[in-house]
Amino acid sequence: MVSDIRNDKLVFWGCFIALITTAFGFISRMFLIGTWATEFGLDPAQAGRLAGIGIWPFAVSIIGFSLIIDRIGYKVAMVFAFLASVIWAVMGLSAYYVSLGGNKDLAYQLLYWGSLILALGNGTVEAFINPVVATMFSKEKTKWLNILHAGWPGGLVIAGIIVIFMGDTVPWGFKVAMIAVPAVVFFLMLLPRKFPVQERVESGVSYREMLSEFGILGASLVGFLVTLQLIDFFSAGAVLSGGLKMLFVLIGVGIVVGFGVYTRAIGRPLMFVLVLIMIPLATTEIGTDGWITGIMEGIAAGKFNPGWVLVYTSVIMMVLRFFAGPIVHTLSPLGLLALSAALAIVGLLTLSFTTGAMIFVAATLYGFGKTFFWPTMLGVVAEQTPKGGALTLNAISGIGMLAVGTLGFPYIGTLQANKQIEAIQSSAVAQEVPGLVVGGELVTVTDKTIYEIIKYKAIDDPQLDATVAALGDERSSQVAAEIKAIRDSSNQGALGSMVIFPAIMLVGYICLIFYFKARGGYSAEVLAGHAAEDEKFTGGLEGPADA
Repeated sequence: MVSDIRNDKLVFWGCFIALITTAFGFISRMFLIGTWATEFGLDPAQAGRLAGIGIWPFAVSIIGFSLIIDRIGYKVAMVFAFLASVIWAVMGLSAYYVSLGGNKDLAYQLLYWGSLILALGNGTVEAFINPVVATMFSKEKTKWLNILHAGWPGGLVIAGIIVIFMGDTVPWGFKVAMIAVPAVVFFLMLLPRKFPVQERVESGVSYREMLSEFGILGASLVGFLVTLQLIDFFSAGAVLSGGLKMLFVLIGVGIVVGFGVYTRAIGRPLMFVLVLIMIPLATTEIGTDGWITGIMEGIAAGKFNPGWVLVYTSVIMMVLRFFAGPIVHTLSPLGLLALSAALAIVGLLTLSFTTGAMIFVAATLYGFGKTFFWPTMLGVVAEQTPKGGALTLNAISGIGMLAVGTLGFPYIGTLQANKQIEAIQSSAVAQEVPGLVVGGELVTVTDKTIYEIIKYKAIDDPQLDATVAALGDERSSQVAAEIKAIRDSSNQGALGSMVIFPAIMLVGYICLIFYFKARGGYSAEVLAGHAAEDEKFTGGLEGPADA
């Protein structure tokens, strides 16, 4: 018995460190997006595409492994995740030296494909850690999922501080490669461990029943997002032929039809609603975290490293997730999620215009808002769809990451690009530059598209630079500096446009609160015959965990 308890402790903390590893990969990439955009000449939406390739493949592996993980075992998934992290470290470091040697195209390709491999590994991490912890603590799912997911902000804090103190003196390739350290740690911790049998399997729920919880409704959303991503992945920004486009549409339809034929089930409507809400949730948390360092870069210049905003909000998340119990128990999971969405709205609005020390006051509101989003949603899914086993628990994370990588990151990039154009068009300095603004419109812009459905305009930087340079050396440098300041300020304003995401979430949570109230109140569904004790199912921890 003692050895089993020790084994479970090591499994939990190994899973915790595995999640820290995914955060290392995420934050190092996000801190470097601006550097890579400059080095490889990317506009904001193109930079968002590079950010997105490190996110959306997460969904492929988390959903894919969820379908087979009960058969291949958690340890196989763990080994795959470890190898993916190490491969990314090698490719990222290689990209730095290749770029240094002058081959920018090959360096970019190494980063692009390495990011895809990293994302596949990160998805695999979540594919095994979530069902493992939900199974080990089947009577206290929301509590322990909150504790487990304190590893994400914990990794953001640790890696963020390391990268900030490395500064410009350490080559960016080494910032990428540091992910190998926590990867080796979790691999050595988990390799000799015994993993539990998943709750769904132990309870005798069939594989078909598991898939039926997700059903045609869930598969339709996956099919749509996969189709969009295939279009982007194989077009690389160009317009695809009609035949290829039709092929990708058929693949998306095939996912839905195949799922429907096998399950013969529409799926749980509640699960579908939760999945829909997860899309703006992931964009609010992951999308904003991914862009916030770059957005704050111009505002923070000469005052503080913009990365401190992300590190600071991550500290708030880490601490609160360990001490979630009294809050969650008092408000209920849905009540907490509704309050969190409201705080995120206020926080993002305030972040869109504050400066100086007030940025951190606004960031506090945003940090409090995003803290409980992800793990509490996982807890609600685990409690409401236990028959879905690893699939429903991981599919909601997978769809969230697929949506933020496919739509969220590029869309946030387009918001920034549009804000920059609007700000320059209305500025006094731009009106003084001959030929820059004609009829109230900025002429140095180009029409662009993503997936052939997201249309946006972006500033043509070489054309803008040439127009400004024509003013002469002394005047052109002054105008260039003023335009840069305008663009930096407008990027911050894009945060205000992003409140649409938590606003949608807030409406969704309020509707769900009334739905459960009409049914007698929120309560967890159970499989193994134990009673659902509210303080356990919806509670948290009053002090630091000793798993």
